Amino acid sequence: MMEWIDNKIAEYYSWLKDNTAIKEDKGTGWFSVSTPFVGLFNDNIEIFIKKVSESEIILSDDGETIGNLKMSGVDISRSSKRRSYLQKVLSNHGVLVNGDELYIKSNGADFAKRKHSLISAIMNISDMSLLSKDNISSLFSEDVMAFADSCNVIYTPSFIVRGKSGLDFNFDFQIAGRESELVVKSFNTLRQDNVSSYLFCLGDTKEEREKQTGKSFRSLAIINDSVQPSNKLIEALNKYGTNVLLWKDKNKEIFNVA
Repeated sequence: MMEWIDNKIAEYYSWLKDNTAIKEDKGTGWFSVSTPFVGLFNDNIEIFIKKVSESEIILSDDGETIGNLKMSGVDISRSSKRRSYLQKVLSNHGVLVNGDELYIKSNGADFAKRKHSLISAIMNISDMSLLSKDNISSLFSEDVMAFADSCNVIYTPSFIVRGKSGLDFNFDFQIAGRESELVVKSFNTLRQDNVSSYLFCLGDTKEEREKQTGKSFRSLAIINDSVQPSNKLIEALNKYGTNVLLWKDKNKEIFNVA
């Protein structure tokens, strides 16, 4: 029964490995790692890694994420909303900031988890580029939660689930019912890399979560359709068991949980 998802997760691991390139900066101890995930300017997200000691590894974005936002017209320092969102993302993923540099520390044993957390933070922060447009006054995830509030929904915000891989995944919020729970993820933009990452997240967490709670684990993807999202990507989400809602079709019934 679970064979199909095991195969898909194996395919995801292969995709990650095949599309990851490592280059050594000789004489410095730093390695640059190009990932298959897409950044702000539609280029591959690159992180930099250095082994400081036997018990400490530094993973950094070398200031590129916040630097790219500035180049796109997003000045975090001049907006309390943007600063608050940045701090929320950093806190959720355990990422630190020094000037423009985002970084995280690993003890070696938790390297995969820390690398995953840094890349996830970079992807979430890069979405702030949409706030450079004059007609966007709020973050889409905040709009979704504000709508849930208007529907008198009781939820747990910034809900973190640990998968069977040991990695932690963050959802916008979770709604608990007697027999099931619903996790909600908003997508400001729908791209192949964030859909692939999300489907891996669900495959890694669903079975483990259902064992822990004894409840059915359901997922809802809410998509900002101010720009028409790809039907192919929507079909992919539907195919692997995620309910999909375009923002224009929102209604209070979407949050019903048994």
